[in-house]
Amino acid sequence: MAAGTLVAGIVLSMGETSSAAKAAPGDTASDTTEARVVVTGAITLTDLTPSFTLTGRPRQTVDTADPVSFTVTTNNFAGYTVTVFPATGELLGTAGNPETIPVSSLLVEQIPGGPFVPLALGDPVEVFRKTAPSAADGDDFSHNYRITIPFVRPDTYTGTINYVATTL
Repeated sequence: MAAGTLVAGIVLSMGETSSAAKAAPGDTASDTTEARVVVTGAITLTDLTPSFTLTGRPRQTVDTADPVSFTVTTNNFAGYTVTVFPATGELLGTAGNPETIPVSSLLVEQIPGGPFVPLALGDPVEVFRKTAPSAADGDDFSHNYRITIPFVRPDTYTGTINYVATTL
């Protein structure tokens, strides 16, 4: 009998060492993590009027009937500029017309309500400057173009004008 008691004691002892520890109700454990949000600078130029037309006879000075408009959005606190420049030095007529209009004949309103200055290939014209970020939904702008139509044959003369928004 003594041997059986000893065995029972050993079994009981083994059972206690192999049982897993259990958490009592309400016990907790915690840790933390750090959230990091990296905000990069951004600038967009959107909603640019796709085209405009100046219509008149030779030697007549005409302005755009409707202003060219666009929106600039940036979170850059130093601000931004908007420049325009022609893609080529001439406005070209349709196929078969050898005549052109020098792009320098086309004037852009430098700032809204400001003077008109000629466009020139390779020489961007600043049409707006702001030394603060835009509104959250962007800053809306509009400005005009002007031309004194040269003595050329009747046609539609076209050229591309690039708009560039740049952070300061």
